[in-house]
Amino acid sequence: MNLHVLFFFVFTIPSFVNSKHQFVYSGFTGANLTLDSMVSITPNGLLQLTNGTLCLKGHAFHPTPFHFRKKPNGTVQSFSVTYVFAIYCIQSAICGHGIAFLIAARNNFSDALQAQYMGLANGYNNGNATNNFFAVELDTNKNDEFYDINNNHVGVDINGLNSVNSSSAGYYDDNSGNFHNLTLASYKMMQVWVEYDGGTTQVYIGFSSSTGSFIARQYVLAWSFGMNRPAPPIDITKLPKLPREGPRPQSKVFNIVLPIATAAFAILAGTILILLIRRQLRYAELREDWEVEFGPHRFSYKDLFRATEGFKNENLLGIGGFGRVYKGVLPISKQVVAVKKISHDSNQGIKEFVSEVVSIGRLQHRNLVQLLGYCRRKGELILVYEYMSRGSLEKYIYDEDKPTLSWEQRFRVIKGIASGLLYLHEEWEKVVLHRDIKPSNVLLDDEMNGRLGDFGLARLYDHGADPQTTHVVGTIGYLAPEMARTSKATPRTDVFSFGIFLLEVICGRKPTEQTAQDSNKQLMLVDWVLNFWHKGSLTGAVDPKLQGAYDADEACLLLKLGLLCSHPFINARPNMRQVMHYLSGNMPLPVQLRPADMSFNMLSLMQNKLPLGRP
Repeated sequence: MNLHVLFFFVFTIPSFVNSKHQFVYSGFTGANLTLDSMVSITPNGLLQLTNGTLCLKGHAFHPTPFHFRKKPNGTVQSFSVTYVFAIYCIQSAICGHGIAFLIAARNNFSDALQAQYMGLANGYNNGNATNNFFAVELDTNKNDEFYDINNNHVGVDINGLNSVNSSSAGYYDDNSGNFHNLTLASYKMMQVWVEYDGGTTQVYIGFSSSTGSFIARQYVLAWSFGMNRPAPPIDITKLPKLPREGPRPQSKVFNIVLPIATAAFAILAGTILILLIRRQLRYAELREDWEVEFGPHRFSYKDLFRATEGFKNENLLGIGGFGRVYKGVLPISKQVVAVKKISHDSNQGIKEFVSEVVSIGRLQHRNLVQLLGYCRRKGELILVYEYMSRGSLEKYIYDEDKPTLSWEQRFRVIKGIASGLLYLHEEWEKVVLHRDIKPSNVLLDDEMNGRLGDFGLARLYDHGADPQTTHVVGTIGYLAPEMARTSKATPRTDVFSFGIFLLEVICGRKPTEQTAQDSNKQLMLVDWVLNFWHKGSLTGAVDPKLQGAYDADEACLLLKLGLLCSHPFINARPNMRQVMHYLSGNMPLPVQLRPADMSFNMLSLMQNKLPLGRP
């Protein structure tokens, strides 16, 4: 039996105890554990934390909590645990998301998220002291938002996923003292020892695990615990066998039949060769040497072709000025994705673009659509995104067949997109400019939360033929006036587009519309809202489909904020951090903000007929 020694920890944390306890499981057949979600005990005694299902979480706890302190200020007892685990992934380099040994004041983690949160926390409470948990994570995925050191490390977590200490997975040789690396997702049995001094009054001990966008299965083969004494030794001769994963060995029958089949194969070789050539042409891709470093982020065209059933029209989600988007199901992981095909007739800048795609693929925020990877063919780029089941926000604003968005849903979408833009502008390691914020680029998830999509791909816009797109990156109606002169995008040009987007969501009107009196004249949404403000009836601009079911104070706040963000003078606009403060009520709008300060003709400014100096 090939058992790898992994690591040894000794930590001091707050105190626990009451009486001496110990247990040892060399296999889990008949074990009384508290399990949830997809966790199960297999027939041969494996504790299976995940079963390969994507985007789920699972927990396994000892059924009774332990008291680690005789009385409130009593003596702290010792605590020792050891366990044997194994993690299977199709490719160890793109695996997720590992196992965490957990000590917690509760055993109900229904509010925690899967994927990078490992079933321990969520995007709102991560790091909160009220979480009351301590975990040793065996993490097989690098998450930049938690400052992970790599995709194969051990971390010490207290109340959140930002490890207080972490190290690459491995062990020190007792003889030489040298450090040897280990691959957590190698599907080899490894043993961990953890020893504690201290704790809270009463805690649960167990395991937490989760899956994300890649197939993974996590197993615990044995578990030993001792209080006030070393954990009892695990009998490794009694450990259950791991199930076979990956391709199965060829059978002896196949080896016998193969020579006989060779003769028939020779006759059919010509026909098969022609079929293979045709198939290769169908799935032909464009690959260059510099793409080797981006391998994990590249999808095969064959997989995308099969996922979309040959890009059938029945799977078409939408058509834009820069490509078609199809719904697909990846053949191996069964993950539902959105596949976007974009025409690209030049190799100029393609290396820089692919590098940017891979970099943007590392963005992780709950209000951004995840870019999963790419594929290249001659004259064509293919981008793969996570699938958003509810489609674009634009349909819910203008499509009569869609239900009307409530006031609460609109406010939540606006705050979500603002949060996503703040992350792009200030909170990621690089500044990312979206350059085309509008309702058609905002997608809704199952809970009707807004997710900003198509970010960072503005350089591709010149290759399209969309009549709504100018030579400047962006869409008419959402472009900041200064773009007409400088053609340079900045975070404040994104703020301008966000302001127009905000007004559009609240008013239910396009940024530009033909006037009723003259079809050749256009009325700008900003001017239309300002007219209501001048008349002293600002809430008259709110979408009539709401039938008055909205908060008047919130409506005034959002309409004024939309006007402030879409101010023609760049220095008068707030940044996204200030916008978030306004939306959260942490900061009032500028005192001097009044209709007179916002008096301008936006159409004239957009047509570059008025100067754009400081107000």
